[in-house]
Amino acid sequence: MVRRTVLFSPGDQGDLLRKAPGAGADVVVFDLEDAVAPGNKERARETVRDAVTDLDPDCELCVRVNPLGAGGEADIERLFPGLATVDSIMLPKVSSAADVTDLVELLDGGVDLPVLALLETARGVLAGQEIAAHDAVDAVLFGAEGLSADIGATRTPEGTEVLYARQHVVLAASSAGVDAIDTLHTNFEDTEGLAEDAHFAAELGYDGKMAIHPRQVPVINDAFTPDEERIEWARKVLDARDEAEREGRGVFSVDGEMIDAPLIAQAEDVLERAEAAKDS
Repeated sequence: MVRRTVLFSPGDQGDLLRKAPGAGADVVVFDLEDAVAPGNKERARETVRDAVTDLDPDCELCVRVNPLGAGGEADIERLFPGLATVDSIMLPKVSSAADVTDLVELLDGGVDLPVLALLETARGVLAGQEIAAHDAVDAVLFGAEGLSADIGATRTPEGTEVLYARQHVVLAASSAGVDAIDTLHTNFEDTEGLAEDAHFAAELGYDGKMAIHPRQVPVINDAFTPDEERIEWARKVLDARDEAEREGRGVFSVDGEMIDAPLIAQAEDVLERAEAAKDS
């Protein structure tokens, strides 16, 4: 499964929910939390339920519930079980692995869904490793805007105020072998800035990035899909590895670059990502 782009769609707008799966995102999130005004929560639950029942999307379909204790219980009661086309569930403001356990228990064994855990508080980011290691968690997502509000940081275009946390989430995900999804680029009209930000996230080790508008999808998909030059490098490395193994050589080079085990692993990862993107 590839999760280059995680696109959010407001849960109280049925027309947008039905259009979202056609945007080309790998994951579409029907959002019951931030995208829905407090007075519209109940209507949003009904709208999401109706939309999910009508759809048979090619992408991964996820529902973001409200935090437990702040409407999440009502979301789960109204929507689960019964929505067979939902592939995953997103829990916001996760601060510990216990929050994930509470969610799983609320689902009451009737639904076995991968959990996408959104880390957007200081406690959540610092507990990222234990959260990512929870058996139910399949991805962790970094929420820079929520974190900045939590710690009182001022968001800047450079993002240095959240860089440590951004890297910490990648390490937590990698240590548990789950996907790491980067924070939003909130200005959906800033295509150039989004492309730069998404490429930087890919360089940090993220697997994908959240999006709030369909026009962001192709930009993010491109950033997290290896380009032809990178694919050609990976093929050369693995071909040279195979030749070295046949000749009994432990050391070899490609285009003047000495290749070792970490670079071989990188080459294998590049081809896996390229293949997954092609199949999505």
